[in-house]
Parts: sequence; C-alpha cells; structure tokens
Amino acid sequence: MTVPLDRHYSVELQVSAERVSQLRRIVAAHLRHWSLDLHVRPVCRALDELLTNVHRHVGGGNTCVLELRWTGRHVTVSVADNSARMPRLLPVGGGLSRVMALSDSWGTCRTTDGKVVWFTRYAEAPQLAELLPHAPLPGVRTARRTPLAALV
Repeated sequence: MTVPLDRHYSVELQVSAERVSQLRRIVAAHLRHWSLDLHVRPVCRALDELLTNVHRHVGGGNTCVLELRWTGRHVTVSVADNSARMPRLLPVGGGLSRVMALSDSWGTCRTTDGKVVWFTRYAEAPQLAELLPHAPLPGVRTARRTPLAALV
C-alpha cells in the first residue's frame, strides 16, 4: 500500500470551549480518513489539553493556529499562539503531563509572535492484508456425484 506523504490540515481560530470540541471532531475525522483510527483518542485528548491551555492561559479573544500533519510515520500536532508566556510542566497530572503521557515526543518553541507547543506520535499506516478468493469447498451435491469407487 502506498501512503500519500505529508498530509496536512491547518486552521487559524479563536479558542473557546465550543470551538475545542468542534476541532476535536475535525481532527478525529482527518485521522480516520488517513486510516489512523487507533490514534484518534490519544491525539484528540492531547490536542484538547493544548487548546484548553490556550483558552485558560492566553485568553479566548486571542487567535491561535492549529496544525495537524501526518508524514506516513508520525502525526504531529502543533498549536501556535501569540502569548510569550511559556507553558510549564507541572509535577501533578494534567496539562502538559497528560500531553507527555499521550505522545512519543513534545516540546515548546518561542516564535517572533509568541510560542508553539507541539507533540508527535508514531503512527505508521496500517498494513491491510489482501483478500484472496478461495475455491469453494465441495458441497453435498459434489460429494453425491462422485462415484463410490473413486472414493475408495
């Protein structure tokens, strides 16, 4: 099976509680379309953390850019916002600790306009087994037609 490389989705938005759930559904649809059904739940949970952090710490009036990219081996999700305040990894669960638990790698990076928070998951395309037609098994009618002498 050949996988089209570098599948990409990007959207600029103002984060709100309603918008977070809507984007979760959009990202899930993209992952399913790319046959990455097993990654829908962990990717969407980690994305939920990133968008909720933007809403909580940057503010709902600010815009951010969500990018989803699949290279055929890795899914990368990044959220860029216009706040210079860098996120912190808290020792207690939740927030970036949850992102870290749900991903293979994650990080943050300052930009000229603010910052980007991202995570990746190893997500190779599933190998589909080819279905080959099988010869039908002999039925009762075939067995009745066979002479008894041939069976002995």
